Amino acid sequence: MSAIFLLLFGPALVFFIVALVSLVKKKKKRAKIFFILTGVYLLISLGTCGIMLANLSLDVK
Repeated sequence: MSAIFLLLFGPALVFFIVALVSLVKKKKKRAKIFFILTGVYLLISLGTCGIMLANLSLDVK
């Protein structure tokens, strides 16, 4: 179960940290790209992992 949450938030968190570091270093274009990647990854992973978690909770009952 924790592996699913790691896949869900891990890469998005890394992208977000890279975006913040890029923003501090005044690389705005790179930061913007990584912020967009963070949003897209979260959107896709919440949908995919959300479906897996919903099916997992239905099977447990």
